[in-house]
Amino acid sequence: MTSLQALRIVIVAPESLTPAPDDDDALVEAERSRSLRIGLLANGYNIVAVLPIDAFLPERIAQIQPDMIVVDAQSQARDTLEHVVMSTRDERRPIVLFTDDADTSHVGAAIAAGVTAYVVAGLAPERIKPVLDVALARFQHEEALRRELADARTQLSDRKLIDRAKGLLMSRQQLSEDEAYARLRKTAMDRGLRVAEVAQRLIDVADMLG
Repeated sequence: MTSLQALRIVIVAPESLTPAPDDDDALVEAERSRSLRIGLLANGYNIVAVLPIDAFLPERIAQIQPDMIVVDAQSQARDTLEHVVMSTRDERRPIVLFTDDADTSHVGAAIAAGVTAYVVAGLAPERIKPVLDVALARFQHEEALRRELADARTQLSDRKLIDRAKGLLMSRQQLSEDEAYARLRKTAMDRGLRVAEVAQRLIDVADMLG
């Protein structure tokens, strides 16, 4: 398992850390964004890129293949998260959001959409490592559950295919259930296939021939 400090992190954040000097809000946000990056570096994390939110975000994330995405949403967290979640839809990664957005009404939807940790305010450097530690552990736990669920669904689907194929062999070749399964298993071994794959092919041929 990848250690936290070895994680390849992409930060998704506003493009500029040098806003106009007369824009007080932008100056505050820029300082906040700098503090986040300094905190990550101070804790030994490997920041491989800082990406803006634009049409190229999905392609850039796919090219870089980071281990974790840290989102510096500042304000308007909801719009930012929509872009990031869409960018990781095909290949899930832990997403940690840091924001000053006081509107937390969409936190539940964000977590459901794939955000691993949602942190409102507070960027003290000593907080960053525990947040990322928990986020990674939670993501790995959820991914393990997803795999278990997918495996269970695959096993159920395979069992249904095999049962149907056995029924076809039993009715058309007058075989017992054990003989039908043995036939499927031998064919699978001879052809280097899974039993469920042989069952599916048998069913396809039977459906084609009516």
